[in-house]
Amino acid sequence: MSTTAVDEQVLTSEAVERRARLPRSRRWGKESWVRRAPLLPALVFMIIVTQLPFVATLIISFMNWSAQPTAPGRSFAGFANFKEVFQNPAYRDAVYTSIEMTVSVVAVSALLGLGIALLLDHKFFGRGVVRTMMIAPFLIVPIAAAVFWGNGMLQTGFGLIDGLLGELGVHNAQNISFLTEHPKLSIEIELIWQWTPFMMLILLAGLQSRDPEIMEAASVDGANGWQLFRNITLPHLRRYLELSVVLGTIFIVQNFDSVIGMTGGQNSTNIPYAVYEVFYSAKDYGAASALGVIVVVGSILVATFGLRVVSSLLTDEGAR
Repeated sequence: MSTTAVDEQVLTSEAVERRARLPRSRRWGKESWVRRAPLLPALVFMIIVTQLPFVATLIISFMNWSAQPTAPGRSFAGFANFKEVFQNPAYRDAVYTSIEMTVSVVAVSALLGLGIALLLDHKFFGRGVVRTMMIAPFLIVPIAAAVFWGNGMLQTGFGLIDGLLGELGVHNAQNISFLTEHPKLSIEIELIWQWTPFMMLILLAGLQSRDPEIMEAASVDGANGWQLFRNITLPHLRRYLELSVVLGTIFIVQNFDSVIGMTGGQNSTNIPYAVYEVFYSAKDYGAASALGVIVVVGSILVATFGLRVVSSLLTDEGAR
């Protein structure tokens, strides 16, 4: 062995000994920073893009800030904007409408998505084509889907629904005004149509991740289809149901395209549309920011409640 190789081996062994003499916490801390350092640019970018705008919105929500010519200058308002949101009947109705739409759409979409996922999990001729067709509604641009349902499906007089009801013999079907008499229901139907494929995709992935050996062993032991679903499939799908509920809540509570594209906010104003009206029509930036903060807080609360409900139901079901 050459002298150079011996020297390198000695230096390497000395470095290992010095590293071993370091305190364990210091050594682990250094290693963790080495692993996390490549993620720092992405973390900084995420903070700049997401958190700084929210902080700015939060600050403006505590200010009197209006662009109206007769409005006074900017000043600190405290919680006045938030009080106005809950005391003003129009804002309060927007909060209730957002909660109602979100809960109903997420619940129905999750149930329909679970049913469709169970059907598509079985092998049959043309399953790939059927899966693609079922996913298609989720791939449509939201505002395009809203215009399609508002003008092509539910429009009074010449919408597809009116035509089908007339063909089925429903009297005065063309006089049914879905968008004006049942605006929230119309929006919920459109959102369920668009978001059920999203739920289905997540739950179908969960179904296909089951261990086939466990399913086969349970079948050999005499378990029927319902027992397999209740004792194996449903507990296995718990994390996927939770994920679909959380993501669906976050996206649907922020829905704006369906409201403006189908009803223009008539008797169906939710919080995002109220923010739009307050910001661009009333030009009250403080109240609009307060509504925006409530959207974020509401998303967190509804998602947390949905998670607890789903978790408790599946825990009780798995314990039986």
